[in-house]
Amino acid sequence: MNDALEKKVKQALETIRPYLKADGGDVELVKVDDDGIVEVRLTGACTDCPMSQMTLRAGVERALIREVPGVRRVEAVS
Repeated sequence: MNDALEKKVKQALETIRPYLKADGGDVELVKVDDDGIVEVRLTGACTDCPMSQMTLRAGVERALIREVPGVRRVEAVS
């Protein structure tokens, strides 16, 4: 795993974390692979929320792709 890429991803997650926490949820970084695939775990209220896929794509993935060159996709894991 690229440590510099992981650090940038963690910094970008910190910028969106307040929005998730405002609704009782959170996100944790699981893995960043060399192909630019980021695995995250949605926690708290995001775990069972029917809108979690939209949050993942429109919120988390969009922010990471915009903020971190090299990120291609974000996947949620359990």
